[in-house]
Amino acid sequence: MKNDTLMAKELSWISFNERVLQEAQDPTVPIIERVRFLGIYSSNQDEFFKVKIAELKRQVMIEEESGPNSPAGALLKKALARVKQLGKVFDRTYKELMEELTTHNIYLLDENQISPTQLEWVKNYFRTNVLKHISPVIINENIDLVTFLKDKYPYLFIKMSKKKAPDQYALIEIPTDILPRFIQIPSDNRRDKVLMILDNVIRIGLNRIFCGLFDYDEICAYTVKMNRDAEYDLSAQIDRTLLENMSHSLKQRLIAMPVRVAYDREMPKAMVEQFIKQLHIKDMDSVMDGGRYHNFKDFISFPNVGREYLEHTKLPALNSSRFDNASNMFRAIAAGDILLYYPYHSFRYFTELLRQASYDPAVRSIKINIYRVASNSRVINSLIDAANNGKNVTVVVELKARFDEENNIRWASRLTEAGVKVLFGMPSLKIHSKLCLISRIEDNAIVRYAHIGTGNFNEKTAKIYTDFALFTKNADLTEEVEKVFDFIEYPYTRPKFSHLMVSPINARKKIYELIDNEIKNVKAGLEAKIILKVNNLVDKSLIERLYAASAAGVKIDIIVRGMCSLLPGVPGLSDNIKGISIVDRFLEHPRIMYFHNNGDARLYISSADWMTRNLDLRIEVGTPIYDPELKRHILNILNIQLSDNMKARIINREQDNKYVPRGNRKKIRSQIAIYDYVESQENAMAKTAVPDGCCEKGWSK
Repeated sequence: MKNDTLMAKELSWISFNERVLQEAQDPTVPIIERVRFLGIYSSNQDEFFKVKIAELKRQVMIEEESGPNSPAGALLKKALARVKQLGKVFDRTYKELMEELTTHNIYLLDENQISPTQLEWVKNYFRTNVLKHISPVIINENIDLVTFLKDKYPYLFIKMSKKKAPDQYALIEIPTDILPRFIQIPSDNRRDKVLMILDNVIRIGLNRIFCGLFDYDEICAYTVKMNRDAEYDLSAQIDRTLLENMSHSLKQRLIAMPVRVAYDREMPKAMVEQFIKQLHIKDMDSVMDGGRYHNFKDFISFPNVGREYLEHTKLPALNSSRFDNASNMFRAIAAGDILLYYPYHSFRYFTELLRQASYDPAVRSIKINIYRVASNSRVINSLIDAANNGKNVTVVVELKARFDEENNIRWASRLTEAGVKVLFGMPSLKIHSKLCLISRIEDNAIVRYAHIGTGNFNEKTAKIYTDFALFTKNADLTEEVEKVFDFIEYPYTRPKFSHLMVSPINARKKIYELIDNEIKNVKAGLEAKIILKVNNLVDKSLIERLYAASAAGVKIDIIVRGMCSLLPGVPGLSDNIKGISIVDRFLEHPRIMYFHNNGDARLYISSADWMTRNLDLRIEVGTPIYDPELKRHILNILNIQLSDNMKARIINREQDNKYVPRGNRKKIRSQIAIYDYVESQENAMAKTAVPDGCCEKGWSK
């Protein structure tokens, strides 16, 4: 496939993050939420540098060995230039938002803007709450900053000056893991709410830290930050377990070379040069100036100290009528497949399923995949309770879940101590499926209950990520879920799947067949249509297949949140493909595939994006939706999203992120419209639902 038929995934990712920045600029979004979107943008960009830019830099090093003209080098320059351009937009947006906050009597002040009374309060706060957490590192020839600096913290770079004496330098780690980044300080009047960022509190306390120990006439501090390469060498040594290898690899990440260094553009040139020198940086493309504050990702938690209307009105999680009218979770699922859509539905139904399973005398075993879980996980606690009650509990812990490795290592150790059988899967295949399988004895036979989903078993992210979860007793599906767990434990086997779409065994082949079937139908004069919703669409072979389907006349709609290398609407290439991306208050996360199939629709939900890694290098699972009502329900949700004319942006070759034009149509903000739709469906079912008889009011009432 020619390169001009694809958008580089790195540039497409930058375009996605621009959509996040657009949310911070959108005046229809409440002001506090807009400030928080600045934090999301910054957090995304950190990951982009640690993963995508680091990957490009490694590629440049490889290509430069074979010649001076590096395609990766040209792409790297283009990506960095675009990031720098958006950085200016970010700075301007931040300034505008801070000014707008003042119209709501909210002020984020620095050390030069507060009154004498406030200054005394801050000094006392520093002495009482902050000073005990400050341990400066004095920079000299024995200090290796590359080893010392941690990736997740911002730092203050300190210079102490005295006439006729060399300057002395120090670093202070801003302890954002212990203290809040935003501190509310007393106001000089009742009306105003005043915040100060922790960095500035430490600036006020500098003399308290250094005076008497160092001789200086002047002292100044500027914020700096570093991102490291997030990849690591996972060398599969025969004499070391995967757990040991992962622990070793995390230590490698701590000392990986920086891929980006950011500093306050107000920092004097001599200080910048000194800092760069200490980091042994030669590639100046990695060095970027910025505003006064770094680690803007902390702005995700920017507090609302003003009126309620300054942030989104809460949408209470909806109840499931099917679950609520059953005496226990298993009776509800036995009555028919149940589909939940987070965060519109409450996640408590899954945690309740595990809680009941942990002590249900009929339950014999529980198997589950853990990829990302909450730091205080009810899921993990129920699994430990089940083991304590004598159930056979098997937990597959993915140690290579990027940025969650340490958390998962900790959970793996705790589960093992509780007597849970912990599997780490395969070093060569990351396990990304979202499966849970519970086996019960019913009428002297084993009956399986399965959860197959698109999102993690994480109580926290289930409140902000949209995801589907299918609860089923369907024997065809549950037997194949059992096969997936067997494959993970015994990877030398090669199970066959007739229903589930499992990477890397049959998923790619199955998707090809489903697309080719639409091509065959359209050539036969039949209606043909594909709707695809994914986080990322970058696999070249699948894109090529979609281009072929478009050329044949298949109508294709794609909804892609993040990277999209496919170019919709290009004459002669993708005339029949329309693409949108939706960025709003919830993170769009489910993967859905709909194929018209001449009226007998085939619809799948899946854990897999359309990326080579997801289809060939991971264990991912997609399930068909067989229940006609659930299939109709998902299709209705897809159609609501395709009708979005408030938060949907057009995906095109220009990557200009234009909003879908509304024209004379009614305003449709799909995430709110979907909430209303799901609520109406649940209300309708509640009116006709009949309790199953064991407990008249249902388990949750």
